[in-house]
Amino acid sequence: MCDPVRPVLSGDPKMKSSQPGRQNAPSTLAISIAAGALVLGAMAVANYALGRRAERRNPARGRFVIVDGVRLHYLEEGSGPPVVLLHGNGAMAEDFVISGVFGKLAERHRVIAFDRPGFGHSDRPRGTIWSASAQAGLIGMALDLLDVRKPIVLGHSWGTLVALEMALENPQDTGGLVLVSGYYIPSVRMDVPLMSGPAIPILGDVMRYTISPLLGWLLAPILFKKMFAPAPVTEAFKRRFPTSMSLRPWQIRASAADTALMIPGAAELQDRYGDLDVPVSILGGSGDRIVDTQKQAVALDQELRDHQLRIVEGVGHMLHHTDPDEVVDAVEGLANADPAASRNLVPQN
Repeated sequence: MCDPVRPVLSGDPKMKSSQPGRQNAPSTLAISIAAGALVLGAMAVANYALGRRAERRNPARGRFVIVDGVRLHYLEEGSGPPVVLLHGNGAMAEDFVISGVFGKLAERHRVIAFDRPGFGHSDRPRGTIWSASAQAGLIGMALDLLDVRKPIVLGHSWGTLVALEMALENPQDTGGLVLVSGYYIPSVRMDVPLMSGPAIPILGDVMRYTISPLLGWLLAPILFKKMFAPAPVTEAFKRRFPTSMSLRPWQIRASAADTALMIPGAAELQDRYGDLDVPVSILGGSGDRIVDTQKQAVALDQELRDHQLRIVEGVGHMLHHTDPDEVVDAVEGLANADPAASRNLVPQN
């Protein structure tokens, strides 16, 4: 006798067991997420290792000073009236050595080039917003510890904001400013939102340990060409600039944060330029494709009193590499024009 036909219901457990494994199999989405997480994890480990390898291959050549719990790396050479060098965004103190400015100035001056917080071999604690003002305060304290009195402060690009803050906050301790290829007047810049991503908490951390270094390596030749244009990239820069150091995840964060702080930094300074009470030399390249020389250097020229403006023809943003003698001459001009500089000879430690 045949068994009666048994109706099959959608919730029947026998129905589930008739298709073994189907309900328990991981979905395509879950597999994709897991695979993506593994890839990102592998990239993070690789970029961390590459960053540490870059540091081993480019060890600190200078000294360290601990300021307010922050370890700052600096290069020092020479003796005479002091000169302090502050590099631009993405760079480090070594940039001034490669350009030749550091060595040329050291022939007559005590020269100190800092790795600004987060760059080169200097720390950048996450609990602080490292505005130009905060960086100026930190470097000012470092100079006190190093017994540096009334230096001429030379800033390149983003470093000009720090130099200006130093002079405005402590004019009595600043012998003069040399501002090279600086950004002084707030303006709309499309590169700011594009380059600030790695500074965003969590999302930025993922970016800088995964895709940002890779993108950096791909874009570096294009960016370097733009920075030097209309002049060619110098052979010394091609051979010696430690690109691997600038693309470590932790320096990428510093660069992105400085990018995000650039426009607010210039906006904060703009109404105070008339209060500058130190001699200033402004230098800019006529062909600068990173900052608009007419809107920046020439505009600052109209705000200041005791200053000189020099626009160098056929030169771009990396003026100190393309024409280092022009930068050195600007420093010497201030040193020779300021009698106080000769009274502040500080021997090298």
